[in-house]
Amino acid sequence: MNDATTSNDIRLREGSSIAQRLVVAGSAAAVALCFTPGLFTHDALEIVISVVALLAGAAFVGVVMLTPAVVWIITPDEILIGRQRPFGKLQTRIVAKDDITGLQVPGSKTAKARFQLAFTLASGERLTSPPLSDVTHVHDTVARIAAQFDVPDVEAPVNPLDASNSEMRLGDPVEPFSQRDLSIAALIAVALSVAPYAYRLWRGLPPQWIDYLLLPLGLIAAFGVYRFANLVTGAFWIIREGDIRVERLWGNGQPRVDQIQGHDVKAITVDRRGRSEDEHCIVTIRLRSGRRFRSPRIGSRNEARAVGTEIVRRLGIGPEANQI
Repeated sequence: MNDATTSNDIRLREGSSIAQRLVVAGSAAAVALCFTPGLFTHDALEIVISVVALLAGAAFVGVVMLTPAVVWIITPDEILIGRQRPFGKLQTRIVAKDDITGLQVPGSKTAKARFQLAFTLASGERLTSPPLSDVTHVHDTVARIAAQFDVPDVEAPVNPLDASNSEMRLGDPVEPFSQRDLSIAALIAVALSVAPYAYRLWRGLPPQWIDYLLLPLGLIAAFGVYRFANLVTGAFWIIREGDIRVERLWGNGQPRVDQIQGHDVKAITVDRRGRSEDEHCIVTIRLRSGRRFRSPRIGSRNEARAVGTEIVRRLGIGPEANQI
């Protein structure tokens, strides 16, 4: 369920299903149990490591299994809040419309395209909702909730991915590294390669073959910093009606601009780029020419899917290429 505005109710969800929790907890338990043989050795260090690993695994499993799943159902007259821990009873709470006196939409410190609803009640209590999954319609969703609950002076959040913007922006504008930063990084690479050789000479020991090998590797690394460091600055996407402008940098710091149009797209998908589907999902666009463009990190799979759906709409991508 999500917060789509096609229904009279807005549904927000936070927390994994029991099946997903069991998979994660089981994997963590299996890794922790791999350290069990260390308990039966006579090595004090191995015993300590095994105990720490088992305790850390048990703590992780406990956190995963005890964190509650939360569901909010926002209707025109009330908010129904459901909270349930795995294998526990469902706890419900109803917040009436007349109890709500204020509404704010704080952003996330870790993800720019993540917004939550913070309601202030007449009692002074503050309730914070799960994140809005449809990050492309935050303004419309907030305006609708403020109107149905008669909450005045609700400040609209700054949302670079809102569909009401003529240009949706993903990531930050790219800027080349300064020459000072490049020089410092290059000197560090050279110093690290020279350090083993200098240390052995200082101790009066003959350098080994690995010390001689590190010297040219340090020079190669320094050259690579100067030549290719700007390639890791990422990309900046500007999503407009009919096309996407992708801004990146060449290795020498010069700007590089690519343009993606709907008829060039072979497939568009939502992929995970990292360990967590809650934080590291992106939109990937494959062109008919074979080139592939990966967006800056968006957030959860639901958030990335909402952005991908808006891209499909703006570029007029056909259903045969839409794999979101």
